[in-house]
Amino acid sequence: QVQLVESGGGSVQAGASLTLSCALSGDKFGVYTMGWYRRGTARRYTMVAIVDTSGATNYDASVRGRFAISRDNAKSMMSLKMTNLRPEDTDDYFCNAVTGLVNFWGQGTRVTVAS
Repeated sequence: QVQLVESGGGSVQAGASLTLSCALSGDKFGVYTMGWYRRGTARRYTMVAIVDTSGATNYDASVRGRFAISRDNAKSMMSLKMTNLRPEDTDDYFCNAVTGLVNFWGQGTRVTVAS
């Protein structure tokens, strides 16, 4: 059974850096488009960054230039390196794995950025 486990969240000051990681188990990691989502002010998940099976990436405008998403298929791991963090980045961050047929979510990791 597919499981996603996030790690790396924490409490930092504005301008600091954090790296979030997501580990997938139970299936072949390389077949999934991977991404990070947060709730913001909405009740639904909103995309922060994604990396597809070819390595192509996409970012929300609010994080472009500050965050970098990457994947390591040999380790079944996906990471989000966050720099120059802002208080508005404070949220719970959720790992997502998706194909055309299935969609999986992690439980989330909390990021708090103090001013």
